Formats: sequence, structure tokens, C-alpha cells
Amino acid sequence: MIRVLVAEDQAAVRAGLVLILRSAPDIEVVGEAADGEQAVALARQFRPDLVLMDVQMPRLDGVSATRTVVGEGLADVLVLTTFDLDAYVFGALRAGAAGFLLKNTDARDLVEAVRTVARGEGLIAAAVTRRLIAEFAARPVRESRDPAILDALTRREREVLSCLGEGLSNADIAGRLDMAEATVKTHVSRLLGKLKLRSRVQAAVLAQELGI
Repeated sequence: MIRVLVAEDQAAVRAGLVLILRSAPDIEVVGEAADGEQAVALARQFRPDLVLMDVQMPRLDGVSATRTVVGEGLADVLVLTTFDLDAYVFGALRAGAAGFLLKNTDARDLVEAVRTVARGEGLIAAAVTRRLIAEFAARPVRESRDPAILDALTRREREVLSCLGEGLSNADIAGRLDMAEATVKTHVSRLLGKLKLRSRVQAAVLAQELGI
């Protein structure tokens, strides 16, 4: 079972999300939060696999809540947003979110997005995410990156990182590089550790920034 915490301040929207997720046989909603502070508290209490996190919430916004949840290693975070390229999304990615989802996503895609993040695929809706990654990497506020940080990677890990920068899933990378999907997942985990990154999305942004 994929254990999910839903954080959304609008009660009607939250109820709809919970209803959709509970319709899936492999997803269990372990808690509901109406603001960012409650989301953090419930994440500490329940240690879910994933937090479905709205960005605009009272008391503590979703970006700050994401930073705490990810920073404490409580769960992966899938961010919910009304706009695909608003400043909140960029902040959430810097905070370590595993991915993002638009609120107008249909029920089937919402369930599949949760499953995707739960199995370690941080890039949701590839076409939109590629646009997001490119826009994020082009922002003038981005930190300066030293290409030397890639020296710790093997040739294969660099190839995988390059694929992440294109917004490819594990299955896509496996097909391109002619390797097993499980091997791709291993390479992704290792390169995240070596580069001290918290999510595939951050790795993709790094690849874009360094032009690899």
C-alpha cells in the first residue's frame, strides 16, 4: 500500500482528492491537513510514503512545509498547484519536492502520479516537466554550479543524469541506454547521493544548468 497524506486548505477540494485516492486499491490516505503546519505535524506522526501538498495554504505555505518534510526525511512530496510555472512551484522544487501536479489533472492521472512518485519516478507529466525544468534552470536567481561536481560520477551515471535533464522516466532511460530499469534506478540513487541532491527533479535541473 502507498500511504498518502493529503494537505489542501480548501475542504471541498481536499475531500475530492481523498475520495479519488481512496478509490485506488493500492493507496491508503493516512491523514488530511488543512494547512502547512498541520501537514508537517501529521507527516511526523504518520510517516507517510508521500505527501500530496498544496502550495498556497494558511499558517505555513506548502513550499516551507515541503522544505521541512523533505529536510527531515519524513516523506516524498508531490506538489499541487493551480499554475504550472508559478513561483511557488520553483520554490517547491528548490525545497526538494519530488514532483508537481496541476489541480486540473483528472482522477486517473492523479492516481497514476501518486504511484509514479511512490516508485521513485520524480518527473510527472513529462512534457510539462521538461518545460518546467528548462524554465527553472534559466532563472537568473539560480545558484552558480561548478562542473567539477560531476567528477565523482561514473560515465554511466553522467549518461543517466543527462537523460534526467531531458525529463525521461526510468523506463525511457532504460530504453535509450539499453539497460534494465532496475539498473537505471540504482544509478539514479547513486548519483543523487554523490551530488547531495534530494530528488530526481533537482538532478534534472542540475543537468540543465550544466548543459550536459
